[in-house]
Amino acid sequence: MRAVLTSLSRAIGQLGDPAILRVLAKSIAITLAIFVALGVALGFALEGLVGRYGIEGGGWVGALAAIVTTALAFWFLFRVVAIAVLQFFADEVVVAVEARHYPDLASRARKLPFRRDLANSLRGAGRALGYNLLALPIAAVLIFTAIGPALVFLAVNAVLLGRELTDMALLRHEGSLPAGAVTRRERWALGAVVAAMMLLPFANFLAPVIGAAAGTHLALGRAGRSGGVNV
Repeated sequence: MRAVLTSLSRAIGQLGDPAILRVLAKSIAITLAIFVALGVALGFALEGLVGRYGIEGGGWVGALAAIVTTALAFWFLFRVVAIAVLQFFADEVVVAVEARHYPDLASRARKLPFRRDLANSLRGAGRALGYNLLALPIAAVLIFTAIGPALVFLAVNAVLLGRELTDMALLRHEGSLPAGAVTRRERWALGAVVAAMMLLPFANFLAPVIGAAAGTHLALGRAGRSGGVNV
């Protein structure tokens, strides 16, 4: 757990890095654009639907339904969309952390082709959506407990995020890092912290980038120390 806290601290300390800020700005802008587009599309679709059945004030009804539906989609799908978007810029986060903390390892890293980034992003999004949908019935059963659904999704996304956030760095160093560079417990702990951050307003936008940077520290930290590089 100490390694996870140290990694998170270093990741937060690098938030002012111009390279990190660029990724943060791009990922937030694209994530918000996706949900805005979803809201607009839903608004037109629902407005047409209620108008078709001649419901009085159909425009307002459609707009309200679109807002509510988009808000629910934002709460449920934010983690899926944010991580999928970040996958496209993951290399930039990893490179920024490598350049500052692990220059010797950076020289041995390989840049993933766009096709591989796209495939990783789609697989990650598919896993996240699938597991969250599987958890939905359990969360629904626990809805009367108020906190139950949040704990269910937190546990599920802790496992998913821990894997995605560390794999971003591990893939660049595939075959060159020691076995067990990141333990299962460390993955879960990192995923739990980032998943919890995603439940908080404003912090949820920072969480994916902080998590990617912290995941890089977890993945490369032991190799960096054994290799004598600056950590």
